Amino acid sequence: MDVYINSTGHYLPGDPIDNETVEEVLGYVHGKPSRLKRRILKANGIQRRHYAINALHETQISNSGMAARAGFECLDQSYLNRQDISLLSCATSQGDLVLPGFGSMVQAAMEIPDVELFSSHGICSSSMMALKTAYLHLKEGEHSNALVIASELASRLFKASRYEAIQGSGAIDFNAEFLRWMLSDGAGALLLENKPRKQSFKIEWIKSFSHADSYPTCMSVGSPLDSSDTRTWQDYATYAEAEAAGCLLIRQDVRLLENIVKLGADGYLRLLDKGFIQKDEVDHVLCHYSSHHFRNKIFEILTMAGAMIPEEKWYTNLYTRGNTGCASIFIMLDEFRRTQSYEEDDTLLCMVPESGRFNNVYMKLTVVGESS
Repeated sequence: MDVYINSTGHYLPGDPIDNETVEEVLGYVHGKPSRLKRRILKANGIQRRHYAINALHETQISNSGMAARAGFECLDQSYLNRQDISLLSCATSQGDLVLPGFGSMVQAAMEIPDVELFSSHGICSSSMMALKTAYLHLKEGEHSNALVIASELASRLFKASRYEAIQGSGAIDFNAEFLRWMLSDGAGALLLENKPRKQSFKIEWIKSFSHADSYPTCMSVGSPLDSSDTRTWQDYATYAEAEAAGCLLIRQDVRLLENIVKLGADGYLRLLDKGFIQKDEVDHVLCHYSSHHFRNKIFEILTMAGAMIPEEKWYTNLYTRGNTGCASIFIMLDEFRRTQSYEEDDTLLCMVPESGRFNNVYMKLTVVGESS
């Protein structure tokens, strides 16, 4: 059976936060302004983002609460009610609770009865894994619809107090501070059905390539700052000791980060070589590059390979919505659907490179009209 994205929605918490006030919300570590903030913000190009915490570091809405808001907005644009949902597939990097699964919390928040449930855990590509699970269920005819939601609440990890809790810490190391100026909060939702509606996107395929067997961990939470210490956060005598060792900081090994461009381009070139897509047929590209720094690098590699899709076909909302991790591609697709010009039979190529341990996901969509 064919599968269509028939409705989309998103939710961004609070007012947009600009670059001048971002540190006022997250807090000054040890009372001092960051020496790295301006450098990182200049590279990533983000001008505004949203946080679910306020300047007092109080959480204003939970992760599952944001997911529910996005889900309700998606359903409000559709022909279905929450009681009609057959499959709920959810993704996040970190839920509000360690257990139970994130999908259970979203189901409860939305009060969806008697639904089949799936929770995807990972980093940026976890949303696409949740989407592919739903897509395959519908393609096999097991369900006639699915609500897919991705949500991220990263700001709780970036409170100044998190960094001040590190034992013997003075200045924060670059790898620990890098993501503080990169990630923000938000949720996106997609409704899948077996028949098209007005402004539907037919899912042609979803393909992914993981390189965890070949590359070390690039982005993580749970390991100490001391790389010679092989323990994880659960191996310490107390959680306080784990926090003091830096295990609860989200970190990015920036030395490995450049691989994301090479591997992301490699996956696209593989799909070209195997005939899954032709570059001349692509009308729109939605790529979750996490930083403006990577945009020109992607273009350079694709141009050298003779596989560049013209720059005017690339769409992003990174600069005004921020990098919301796994929710980014859903939020991007929702805003594209609502604000951009496209026609029936247009082809969309969606790309989601992930730096956790380098898992890259690609999706081809075709714009279709309502069936007669």
